[in-house]
Amino acid sequence: MKSNKVLFVLTSTEQLGDTGHHTGAYLSEITHPYDEFVRAGYEVDMISPLGGKVPLDGVKMDDPINATWMNDEEFLSKVEGTVKPWQVSSRDYCAIYFAGGHGTMFDFPENLQLQKLTAEIYENNGVVGAVCHGPAALVNVRLSDGQYLIKGHEVSSFTNEEEEFVGMEKSVPFLLQTRLQERGAHHTSSPKFAGHVVKSGRLVTGQNPASAAGVGKAMVEVLDFIEEGRIVPEQNWCEWHEPPQHHRGGL
Repeated sequence: MKSNKVLFVLTSTEQLGDTGHHTGAYLSEITHPYDEFVRAGYEVDMISPLGGKVPLDGVKMDDPINATWMNDEEFLSKVEGTVKPWQVSSRDYCAIYFAGGHGTMFDFPENLQLQKLTAEIYENNGVVGAVCHGPAALVNVRLSDGQYLIKGHEVSSFTNEEEEFVGMEKSVPFLLQTRLQERGAHHTSSPKFAGHVVKSGRLVTGQNPASAAGVGKAMVEVLDFIEEGRIVPEQNWCEWHEPPQHHRGGL
């Protein structure tokens, strides 16, 4: 039986380099996809590079989904008790998702254990997803053939324009959009801070916090395709619609 468990990866970094600014995992980029997966019947586990309680950023309680899950004991226990990457097995998960927040730029890219988990889940016909700065986790992931996972894929992430707009372009170790392009990915985006989600085969990425729920929903859709034994389109298929007679439950 195929696993119904999804692995969320959150940053452990709480200081933005040497700027003195607080950072962390961006809350809505955890809660919104989490909500999509739970409502679809998936179990979610959470890990972080250092384990334990993760720092949170963007804690806006006027967001009803944030408020709902921040008052849920099970959710809080996961965020406050993440385990380390080496403590989980890729075989247990059908998907891995990287939440954003500027902290990811510091502790995701060079983490060999996260790279290994990601490659193994992907090569086991699993789904890989990330939003905003979460795709920083993907820039150094290589598959067993030595190629970068993202090479040739359409992807999205927090853009260079957005980074400059928030004044953080000199505070991060590299510009994420540029690095993804250097790795051979085809980067696409919407106007700054507008939602934008890309499904490229079994790789799902989103541009910014406004894209978080969409990434969760898109990952569920890809998992549904896989569960039904259907071929996942190779290119961006967010705008693709199958003929009505092939809809799930159709004749």
